[in-house]
This record gives sequence, C-alpha cells and structure tokens, in this order.
Amino acid sequence: MAAGSSFQKSISLPIKGMHCASCVGRVEQALKGVPGVADANVNLATERAQVRFDGAVETQSLITTIEGLGYAVPKQTSHLAIDGMTCAGCVRRVEQALLSVPGVSEASVNLATERAAVTGNADIPTLIAAVAETGKSAHPIGQDDHPAQDTASKRDDETRHLKNRVIIAGLLTLPVFILEMGSHLVPGMHHFIAQTIGIQASWLLQFALTSAVLFGPGRSFYRQGIPALMKGAPDMNSLVAVGTMAAYLFSVVATFVPALLPDGTVNVYYEAAAVIVTLILIGRWMEARAKGRTSEAIQRLVKLAPKTARVRRDGKTVEVEVSSVAAGEIIEVRPGERLPVDGEVIEGATFVDESMITGEPVPVSKEPGATVIGGTVNQTGSLVFRVTAVGTDTMLAQIIRLVEEAQGGKLPIQAMVDKVTMYFVPAVITLALLTFGVWIVFGPDPALTFGLVNAVAVLIIACPCAMGLATPTSIMVGTGRGAEMGVLLRRGEALQVLKEVRVVAFDKTGTLTEGTPSLTDLEVTNGFDAQTVLSHIAAVEAKSEHPIARAIVEAAGAQDLVLPAASDFESVTGMGVSANAGGRTVQIGADRYMTQLGQDVSVFGDIAERLGREGKSPLYAALDGQLAAIIAVSDPIKPTTPAAIDALHALGLKVAMITGDNSRTAHAIANRLGIDDVIAEVLPEGKLEAVRTLKAAHGQLAFVGDGINDAPALAEADVGLAIGTGTDVAIEAADVILVSGSLAGVSNAIALSKATIRNIKQNLFWAFAYNTALVPVAAGILYPAFGILMSPVFAAGAMALSSVFVLGNALRLRTWTPKMPDASGNSVNSGALNVAPAE
Repeated sequence: MAAGSSFQKSISLPIKGMHCASCVGRVEQALKGVPGVADANVNLATERAQVRFDGAVETQSLITTIEGLGYAVPKQTSHLAIDGMTCAGCVRRVEQALLSVPGVSEASVNLATERAAVTGNADIPTLIAAVAETGKSAHPIGQDDHPAQDTASKRDDETRHLKNRVIIAGLLTLPVFILEMGSHLVPGMHHFIAQTIGIQASWLLQFALTSAVLFGPGRSFYRQGIPALMKGAPDMNSLVAVGTMAAYLFSVVATFVPALLPDGTVNVYYEAAAVIVTLILIGRWMEARAKGRTSEAIQRLVKLAPKTARVRRDGKTVEVEVSSVAAGEIIEVRPGERLPVDGEVIEGATFVDESMITGEPVPVSKEPGATVIGGTVNQTGSLVFRVTAVGTDTMLAQIIRLVEEAQGGKLPIQAMVDKVTMYFVPAVITLALLTFGVWIVFGPDPALTFGLVNAVAVLIIACPCAMGLATPTSIMVGTGRGAEMGVLLRRGEALQVLKEVRVVAFDKTGTLTEGTPSLTDLEVTNGFDAQTVLSHIAAVEAKSEHPIARAIVEAAGAQDLVLPAASDFESVTGMGVSANAGGRTVQIGADRYMTQLGQDVSVFGDIAERLGREGKSPLYAALDGQLAAIIAVSDPIKPTTPAAIDALHALGLKVAMITGDNSRTAHAIANRLGIDDVIAEVLPEGKLEAVRTLKAAHGQLAFVGDGINDAPALAEADVGLAIGTGTDVAIEAADVILVSGSLAGVSNAIALSKATIRNIKQNLFWAFAYNTALVPVAAGILYPAFGILMSPVFAAGAMALSSVFVLGNALRLRTWTPKMPDASGNSVNSGALNVAPAE
C-alpha cells in the first residue's frame, strides 16, 4: 500500500522491545534510511515512531526495517462507528478507503451494525479522514463499548426522526398525488380541476408542495447522493437523487418554460418525485425499526447486569453502584435478585437460574465453593459470595463482546455480494442512460416523456440497499439467537463453515464423558452389606492418591458413610492393595490378585462380562479372606451425550471420537453411543494428526474438546467448538464456545448455521434476483408486446418493500428452534425454520 494519499503524509507505528535511548537512535536512523522517508521521530515513553515521508513508501518496508533490528511492531484493531451508509456500495467504498491507508492490513465494514473494524498500525485521525473522503463520517468507539447498548438510543432517535420526516412528507405529498394521479384515475377529476383552480395553478401548487418535500424531508438524498456522484462513487442516495431530480426538473421546465420542450411532451411528474421520496423514506423508517430489533439479543444481555450491589464494607452492608465494586469484596444477594458480578459462594445455599447465560433451563444448585455468574437470577435462598471478576472481565461482558465481534464479522458469501454491489450502481446509471437513449431514438411520441419516465423507474427500482442488508442482518439475528441458546460464535465466519461440516470429532474425556472418574457399579456377595463393604474399601483407598481411589472415597462420602480407621496399608505392584480397616483385613485388586489369594471370581462372571462390554475394568474386594464385592470405577458418559450424537446423525453427519484412552474402552463407548469412527490411544500431539486423517477421509471437520491438549486440534479443525466449562486455552483456540457444556449445543450450532445460511440465500435471492428481474420491466421491455410500463412510483414502492422483506425474513431467525430427534429418531420441537440434512 503506497502512501501517496491526499489525506496522509505520515504514519505512527507502535514499537515493542525498546529499552533505552540507544534503541531509539538505532530505530530512527534505520527508518530515515528507508527511501521516501523525510523524517522519523521515535518516542521511548509512548513506544511509537512518527514517520513523515515525501515519496511513495510501503508501510510493510517500515515494519520490516524495525523488525530487522530485533523490535516488534504489533498490530492493533481499531473500531469505528460509521454514519451515512445506506447500501452495500457504501460499505465497499468505505472498506477500500480504509484499506488504502498506509499501515492498514484488514478492514471490515458492517452495514447492519454501522461499524468498521480496522487492523493495522494506522492512527484513528487518519482512518477518520479516509472515511470522510467517501462522504461518510466516522468516530472511534472502544472495543469494550457495547454498541448494541450505545446505539439503542441512537436508533430510537433515528427512528423518531424518520417517522417525523415521513409524516411531513406524506402530508405534503398527498395533495400532489390527488391533484395529478386523481386526474388520471378518477373520471371527471381532470375537468373539475381545470374548471376550478385551473391546470396551471394546479401545477404551481404541485411545484410548491413537491419542492417542500424534496428539499425538506428528502434533502438528505441530495446532500449525500450528489457529492458521492461527483466523486465518481455513486450510492443508493445518488440513484434516488438523480431519478427524482430528473422528474422534478423536467416538471419545472414544463411549468415555467414549456416552450423549451417539444410538442406533445409538456407534462409534469411532480407526483413521481414527491411520492418516490415519501415511499423511500417510509422504507427507511421501517428499516430503522427492524434494524433495532436485530440486536435485541445483545440488548437483553446488556440489561441483565444490575446497576447496584449490596457490599459488606466496614462491618456494614451498603448499596453501591456496580461500577465501584472491586474484586475480593463480599456481596450479599437476596432471593429473586440478579447477581451483579461473578464470584465464589462463601455463605448460603440456593438454586440459581443460569438459563440466560447457558441456555440450560434447569436451575443450578449453589453452595459454598461454587462459582456464580453476574446477571443470573438467585431463586430460593440468600447468598453471600466473594467477587472474582468485575467490569469487562465478567463472563456476561465477555459473552456480549464475543457476540458483538461475531455480528460485526463477514461471511465468505458476503465477499461475492460486495464485489457485485461495487459495480452495480454505476451499471444501473449506465442502464438508465441507455434506456433514455433507446426511448428517444426508437420510442413512440412523446419519446422524451417515455424516456424520462422509464429512466427514472430504472434508477429507483435498482437501488441495492436490500443487498447490503441481506447478509449482516441474518448474521446479527443468527448469532444473537445462538447466544440465547448458549452457543457463542467467536468468529462470524464459523456460521458459514459449520454448514459445510461433514464429520464431527469429539475428544472423549471431559467432552463425551464427565471428565472425572466415579464409582458406577458395586455388587456384593451373599452375607455382605453394600454400605459396610464400601466403607471398608473407602477406608483403605483413602490412603492412596490414585484417581480410582479418590472416586471410591467420594462415593462413600456422598452416602455419608463413617470410615473405619485403616492401618498396615500395603500396595502389591500390578495387583492391588491391602490394609487393616476397623479390625478387618481388606484386599482390593484385579481378578489376578483375587486368584492369587485363592478367591473364585467366577461368581461375578456375568457382571464382569457386562462391565467389559461397557468399557469398564472391574475390581474385586475381599474382607477377612472372603470374596465380598465387584466394583467398577469409570468416567461416566454425560447425560446429554447420547441425544447429541443422535441429533448429529439426524443432520446426516459422521461422528468420530479421538481419545488417548485404551482401544477397548474407546470402542466400547463408541458402540454404546453409535459413534462411526474411533481413533484411540493417541498422545496429545497425535490429536492434530488424527484431525487431519479424518478431514482427508470425510471432508470438512468440526472438532469438539475442552482441555489444554485439545487446543491444537481445535485450531486445526475447520471449525473448533470448545466446551465452555473447559480451559481458557481451549476456548481461545476455538471458533465456537458452548457455554453450558451441554453437547446439544454442537447440533444446535450446526443446525443454526444451516438455518442462517439458508436465510441469507433467501435474502440475497429476493434482493438481487428481484431487482435484476424488475430492471428490464422498468426499462419498458414489456411495452412493445403488452403496452405495460412501470411507473416510477411503483418502482419506489417495490424497492422499499425489498428492503423491508429482507429485514423481516432475517428477523424470523429470532424464534428459530432446532429439530431434535426423539427416541424413535423422529424430529421433534420443530421451529419456524426446518433444518435440512447435510448436502
């Protein structure tokens, strides 16, 4: 990117790694040696270099020079609010202007959110100046600002302002419409007007009223459209401005200097200009109302956080603003109240409704030691908790930020739309001029009138505002709906990629299973009591740190069993353990240990066989030399796992499992769950290769994991889905986060992707095909055969309805619910949109 822009003669670059004045001198000297650089000033305190140049300088050459000295030039992402965009053409031009700024590597502009995300090293004033070159205005917003909240009042103001303009325009346009169209539609109306106020007086009145409409409520079309046209970058406003002004000026000439027009062409089209402006204002008003509803999911999340909190300070409980609460402080919450911030319970027991965060409807039990999330609702009991996160560090704030980032992202399908709309407006203007020329040359009398009317109709019907809204509005509503279901998309692009997934691979431990071993089976022989046996086994295992031992001790604790004192603990390598517990000899181990002790384990033969089929390794216990019990400890499958696997199969997807567990256990679990492909006994680094193998075999792959060792696989997959209850490393490597930890979120995410992409395609078809199909009709292609012409008034109405339809269709996603298979495999809980199987 060359630097010869009219709005930039310098660039400011951040530099990391400088420690002293010597560093500063080295960097300055090196930068001044770059061809085209006039001066360089490096500031150690701010860690920035201000580089001025008088020639063409590649920003990358400056960065390469600095990095060659051993210092780093970090990229930063700036967020701008853009005002004045009306169509996809505006989006494309603003993006190109930003990308032309030296130091900018990426720029993404979103019409629905009216935001731009710019990555690189350019400073904010330069970016704002670049946007101003396109005729739009911009101002910076912080990354931690909540645009859904900040722009809610702005949208309300915009909607009210548009409503007022519509009312004024409507009141002024109605008499014009009655005077002119009434003469054509109502028999005798033309004669009545001629006999009363007269035709000339009627035209003068229409002139006055139409002028008030165009230069009053409709002046924004000309204030924005004409400059854009003069700069060679016409947008939707330009089309409206040119079309209405052509009709208006022709009518002015016909009214005041009719001698300039050929015979038979003296007529006025004030009503076309006035009605077009009024209809398009109505469309924009409806758009503004609908846009406000696209981000309702975020607005609801923002409103979850209470404004005040009761904090224990200086021995008293005081109510303070949440913004003044600090980490480590103690908060009190009464039944029925929302929790103000994140924390750890230290007093009380209750149930908390976390559905607005996780999407899970069942309230969660909270006792001392449990974590609580700000914005959730305390239901039954009083709670006291210690604050662990405030402000932008709370889970609610992070969720809001993730969803906003996803809503501001662009899908690959949008790139095609941007390319088309970049050339669409100039093509329409060319087509309108061609239409005018063809009617002038080949049209019947009055050719000038026919040419003008049809050219205006072409300009109006082809406005591409619906195209610009087609993709971002669906993304906004879709990602918002996902957040309500506990599915967070860290990248908006994941919405499109998920639809193409052909295989879903799961990590086993902590993803398909609970991740912690627990006692799943305990059967005793005749003459023994299960609780007595368990208490003695647990007393012995309490001496061990093995995970299986801890699971047995926890099981005894869950039943409130009193453990006898244990002594003489001995570990028999490869066999088991023995000890004295409560005066009884206890021996625990595998079947070979029991055989060595002379015990006959065949009495548990059927049970042992079943446990083996389930992938569990049985252990045996003997008390005082008698075989007492068979036990099994395993990592239990999550309750949501079977239904989640069934749902993925219902979507036509293959399901695979990648695990470091032994092959026998892995295949046993896979058989129980109906998993199609198993890759077992892989080391953490082997998961990456396993993902590549599955991708080669099946196609695009989604990987679901929760642990640190899953991070490389999550990053390698086409789409990585992290269990929200997992580690931060795994979550950072993923594209999608399942907040609740429920695997139902996997099929929900894929189904949501299919529904959203289908919604986008419907929008694009309506916006693009509809406009394209009607342009020839507006040009008059049906006139020679059928005598049909499209009035510019109807063209304006159709164009406005196109945008409203696109927004209305996108809003259907707000009530979308996925189909989930029941036990018979049939789909239940069907939402407004069907989920098609993978293609």
